[in-house]
Amino acid sequence: MKKVLVVGAAKSGLAAVRFLHKYGYDVYLTDAKVLANRDELIAEGIRVYDGGHPDLLKEIDFDFVVKNPGIRYTMPLIKHFVDNNVKIYNEIEVGLSHQKQHRYVAITGTNGKTTTTTMCEALLKKLNPENVACGNIGYPVCDALLNVEDGRALDLAIEIGAFQLLGVESFKPHVSVIMNLSEDHIDFFGTLEAYYKAKMRIYQLQDENDYFLRNIDDEAIMKYAVDVPCQVIDFSLKRTECDVYRKDNRIYFRDVELVDLDDFQLVGEHNVQNCMVASAMCYLMGVSPQDIHQVMAGFKGVPHRIEYIRELNGVKYYNDSKGTNVDSTIVALKAFSQPVHLLVGGYDKKVSFDDLIPYLGNVKCMYAFGETKHMFEKIFDNVLIYDNMHQALDAAHENAVEGDVVLLSPVCASWDQYPNFEVRGDEFREIVNGYEI
Repeated sequence: MKKVLVVGAAKSGLAAVRFLHKYGYDVYLTDAKVLANRDELIAEGIRVYDGGHPDLLKEIDFDFVVKNPGIRYTMPLIKHFVDNNVKIYNEIEVGLSHQKQHRYVAITGTNGKTTTTTMCEALLKKLNPENVACGNIGYPVCDALLNVEDGRALDLAIEIGAFQLLGVESFKPHVSVIMNLSEDHIDFFGTLEAYYKAKMRIYQLQDENDYFLRNIDDEAIMKYAVDVPCQVIDFSLKRTECDVYRKDNRIYFRDVELVDLDDFQLVGEHNVQNCMVASAMCYLMGVSPQDIHQVMAGFKGVPHRIEYIRELNGVKYYNDSKGTNVDSTIVALKAFSQPVHLLVGGYDKKVSFDDLIPYLGNVKCMYAFGETKHMFEKIFDNVLIYDNMHQALDAAHENAVEGDVVLLSPVCASWDQYPNFEVRGDEFREIVNGYEI
């Protein structure tokens, strides 16, 4: 029986454990924390080593290791296996390498991944209601494929981040895209170039029967996306002399109309781009133009992405907790012409916030909290400092007047005070909905 070690018992790790156990592997699981479901896992036949990573694991001859994407390769246990040439995978590779029958579109990039992936899911369901979005979107690939009958093929919409692209070996989407590139995750990759090059892995195994959508409006993509081994489909919001473009407020794939933007409900140029990419990808997967128009006309958006919460005493509240880097917060600020009370701060990813400065013209006040709170004083004159988001939101609620917007778009990841951006956004929504008129 083949032995495999899963490092990290978060959502993706547990999905890999369940999947590999089903396929007959002798599964070892280790986590730095004590696991609440330890006894349950052991009863299922999993060998659990929690509360730390014992050295005895280094003595076992594992066929491969599966790690959580956020765990660094320099972590002592992982480094041991790297040094000894043991293959290190993630759960996406585990799922797709065991079930090769599925087609999939793959979406990466600094921003726009989740909305575009969610759009693709809605479009692909027109081909088969069982088609699903998975990967970095929060639903592990191994969970999506766990109960798929042998031989049955799905069309998947897979969101994949740079961390995850480092841990795949057989990843071969039928259609792939890098939405955009901007500075992010320097704390993990060390350099901007290493981060960008990791993104380019999305198309490395594609061939002449596959497609890569290239954003010709993005200088970094045009610089790094070279020697692409599949068919390149160029798209642009600014130009029409390319494959996928906007003209007369409609989106076209060459001469085929896919979407009438007069019927599209989401705000902001970034969402037009998301719509353009998802529509083109799924057209290449076989979704009809009629179905594409229908789905895009009815698409309502996704939580935590400039999510409208409510209007209270003439003030509108928006949750953009997914705004975890400078570029995504710029996108959010560009969506508003009204005065904005901006909630910012969180985990320090060691990046500069200076690029925000040209987009702060309609910001009345910043309310900064968390690990990075004092960094915002360097880029804006009117910054109020708080220990946590609740305090910051209460202050913004108190200061905002009719016609203003209160926007949570933190520029930073949530990991200093929250397990993820969803929990942070859910708390924002709950607090806002609790305010009385």
